Amino acid sequence: MNRKFDLIAIDVDGTLLNDRHRLTPAVREAVREAAAQGAEIVLATGRGPSNSIPLLEEIGLAGTLITHNGAATVESEGRKVLHSCSIPPETIERYIAYCRENGVHFDLNTAFDLYIESITPEAEEMYVHYRIEPIRRQPEEPLPPHLVKFTAFGSKEQMDRVQREWEAWESPLRRIRSGDLFIDVQQSDVSKGKALERLASLRGIDRSRIMAVGNYYNDIDMLRFAGLGIAMGNSPDEVKRAADAVTLSNEEDGVAHAIRRYAFEPGS
Repeated sequence: MNRKFDLIAIDVDGTLLNDRHRLTPAVREAVREAAAQGAEIVLATGRGPSNSIPLLEEIGLAGTLITHNGAATVESEGRKVLHSCSIPPETIERYIAYCRENGVHFDLNTAFDLYIESITPEAEEMYVHYRIEPIRRQPEEPLPPHLVKFTAFGSKEQMDRVQREWEAWESPLRRIRSGDLFIDVQQSDVSKGKALERLASLRGIDRSRIMAVGNYYNDIDMLRFAGLGIAMGNSPDEVKRAADAVTLSNEEDGVAHAIRRYAFEPGS
């Protein structure tokens, strides 16, 4: 088979994984097939490396991951950080104070570690589900150095309210909804698209030779940068409009469908 793309970037939750956060055999085999034909597979996720590298290994691959929505690009072998964008501590204090005052759960992320001050039963269940082991810290302690992401977590209704209030703030940081239950706060120039552009330059790959697949608002920049951006069938309409094509949903092995339909030359 003749491949059409040298790099395929794939979002994780809602894209690579189904709604039960499982990697199906059909998706795993399609991704492995693309890699066997010489395409570099890059997972591009809002997750951190600690719970995204195991997914790459579950596929049977090693390589590069764009994590924390583009704030940290890492190599799975040796857990090496290729690039990261740190948040100035003084710019995040307002968000921390808001969450403390309003009972909103939050965590603080460096490239490889996640810190919490307190935990709710819902947050504890979420961390177990995503296979994350938070590090407890005291509110009076200095912030961990080299923070790359601040995340607020709660019900959809609570995050809708938080999003509306934060949108009225003047802030040098970027706020993005990375899921119904999550709002991420990061450096203003951080995105999966920017990280993919940086990686493409490092690899010497033209954007026309890049395919990207995603399903949520934090994937839009990546879909627009790629030569072919594909939205999942379960994506919001705004994400679908930003894409060049729409595949099946994550419950219908949409990534496998996209790879088989678009990643190779017809008849090859």
